Amino acid sequence: MTPDILCIGSVLWDIIGRSPAAMRVGSDVPGRITRIPGGVAMNIAITLRRFGLTPALLTAIGRDAEGDELVADCARLGMVTDHIYRSDDLPTDRYMAVEGANGLIAAIADAHSLEAAGDKILRPMRDLGWTGPIALDGNLTELLLAEIAASPLFANADLRVAPASPGKAERLLPLLNHPRATIYVNLEEAVILSRVQATTAADAAQALLDRGASRVLVTDGGRACAEGRSDGGVITDLPPPVLVTRVTGAGDNFMAGHIVAELRGADREAALKAALRAAADHVSGDVQ
Repeated sequence: MTPDILCIGSVLWDIIGRSPAAMRVGSDVPGRITRIPGGVAMNIAITLRRFGLTPALLTAIGRDAEGDELVADCARLGMVTDHIYRSDDLPTDRYMAVEGANGLIAAIADAHSLEAAGDKILRPMRDLGWTGPIALDGNLTELLLAEIAASPLFANADLRVAPASPGKAERLLPLLNHPRATIYVNLEEAVILSRVQATTAADAAQALLDRGASRVLVTDGGRACAEGRSDGGVITDLPPPVLVTRVTGAGDNFMAGHIVAELRGADREAALKAALRAAADHVSGDVQ
């Protein structure tokens, strides 16, 4: 298969415990525990497939039983798996989260194998000669992201970049000023990157533009989100109201929905609305 987009970053097993009860530290409640393919790059790829695109995955997955199962699931879902780096001595990564009626309670990302693999996951780039869209996630090390920012292999690509979590947001600093990068962040991550205590998505987007970003999208849960361009200012829109049944992966679905809309020719207002719809469908449970 010929890919439409490259998804570079974490592909792992998501182990998610969900309960309809509101939770706090120390809560012990009934619920459901699921294990599904996840990771930022994988979540984006899944949504891209739902919209009819064919993503290729550039990631690190172990040659253990869990890795074999994960690669098989990726192929079954219609993704190009030919370029995945398979490690003989690194285990397949995992992510574990607990969600209650009051949102995400806690999460731990064990993405050490992806970090340890380093630039081995990028070796196919030298053969692909890729100039199309790339979804890049912040689970890569700061050193590798800095290499990507300066690499001629990525100079002409349409880079779509998202942090893996607020704790990893600063890793994106080398890419903030990349002229072909679009940065997708939530409000907390935008504050970390801009070092401005913005209280709205619009203010945070402007702060990132002031720091040299070419284009940014900032989400803020159920409140207004913003899209900003260095040559076009900031626009905002409100997410559609939905019943929230899950939160893990919402930002990844937002990013994928936005990419698809733009690849299909949507203007910036329509693309922002499509991104919000994709995220809303995910958190409401309307799509699997």
